[in-house]
Amino acid sequence: MTGDVVVVGGGVMGSSAAWRLAARGHRVTLLEQFAPGHDRGSSHGSSRIFRLAYPEAFYVDLAVRALPLWRRLEKEADAELLALTGAVDHGPAAVTSDLYGALTAAGRPAELLDPAQVAERWPGLRADTSALFHPEAGRLHADHCVAAFQRAAVGHGAVVRHGVRIGRLTVRDRGVELVTDDAEAIRAEHVVVAVGGWAPGLLSDLVPGLPPMRVTEERPVHFPAAAPLDWPSFIHHGGARLASAAGVYGLGSADGVKVGFHGVGPVVDPDHRVDRPDRAAVEEVREYARRWLPGVDHSAPTASTCLYTTTPDHDFVIDRRGPVTVLAGFSGHGFKFAPVLGELAADLVEGHPAASRFALGAARSR
Repeated sequence: MTGDVVVVGGGVMGSSAAWRLAARGHRVTLLEQFAPGHDRGSSHGSSRIFRLAYPEAFYVDLAVRALPLWRRLEKEADAELLALTGAVDHGPAAVTSDLYGALTAAGRPAELLDPAQVAERWPGLRADTSALFHPEAGRLHADHCVAAFQRAAVGHGAVVRHGVRIGRLTVRDRGVELVTDDAEAIRAEHVVVAVGGWAPGLLSDLVPGLPPMRVTEERPVHFPAAAPLDWPSFIHHGGARLASAAGVYGLGSADGVKVGFHGVGPVVDPDHRVDRPDRAAVEEVREYARRWLPGVDHSAPTASTCLYTTTPDHDFVIDRRGPVTVLAGFSGHGFKFAPVLGELAADLVEGHPAASRFALGAARSR
C-alpha cells in the first residue's frame, strides 16, 4: 500500500491532522489501534474546556485561531461541538490580573469580578479571592469532536482504519515503512505520529531531540447538578486559598459537572493500566466540591480516567524530522487547539518550518 501521508493515532490530534491534510488535497490514511469511541487514551468523554484565557499572548493567539476552525468543522461535519458558556478563572489576584491583561491586549472581552459577584451570577460556584470571566469560552464534546474530525477527513477523501496497531516504524530512502502487529507493511512518503501516551515508546529511538514526557493517569470526577450544561467552565488556580499548586478545572457536561485536579495522577504505562477508580483521589475531589461547588451533589461522584502526556515545559511537540512529523506532549491542555494544530501538522508535511516554541531539541523558545 502506498500513499502520500499516513497518520498514526486517531485521537483528536491525529484526526484533526487527517482532516486538514485531506482538505489540502493529500492522499491520507488514518490508522487507529482501538475501536471508534474508545476510552484508552486522552481524547474520550463528553467534555473538554475551550478557553482563550492564558497569561501569554502566544497561547491566546493560538486559541483565537482555533475558534473559527471549530466552527468550520461543525459545518463540514454537520455537528454541534462547541458551546460558549463562558469561563471563570479564580484564585490569586496576580493570576487573574495577568489573564485579564493578556485577553484585553488581544482585543478579547474580559471582566474582573470579586467572589460575591461570582456567587450572585453563578450560585453553584464559589470563587477564591479574585476572579476573571471571559465569554469566549465553554466546552467541547470530546467524543463528538473526534468523530467529526474523522467524518470531515473522509469527506475530503481520507481513509480511516480502526483496529490497526503499528509495531514498527522505519525511515526509508523515500519515505517511511510502517509494520502493523498483523505484519502488514505500509509505505508512505510522510507519516504524522499523534499517538498520545504511546509517543515515548514509539518515537524515542527514532526522533532525535524528543523531550522526555511523563504519561500519567488523571482521575476527574463527575457530580450531579441542576442544569449542568448551563455551567461556565472554571479554573481554580493554586496559590491563594487552594493548597494544591496544580489547580483545579471543571465544566458542565452531559454527564454532570466534571471536576479534576490538573496533572497530579500517577505515572502509568498506557498498555498496562489498572484503570479503576482510586478511592483516595475521588475523596479529594469530593472534599473540594463540598467546599467550593455548592451547586453540585458532592455525595454522588462518578469517577473516570484519562491520560496526560506532559513535557517538562508543558509546551507541545509539533515538529518534523525527515518524513516523520510529530504531534505529542499536549500536557493536559491541548484539546482546545486541535484544529489549528492540525493545520500546523499539514504545514510541516508541506515543508514549512515549525514554531520554535514547539520544536524538537534544545532550541525551544518562548
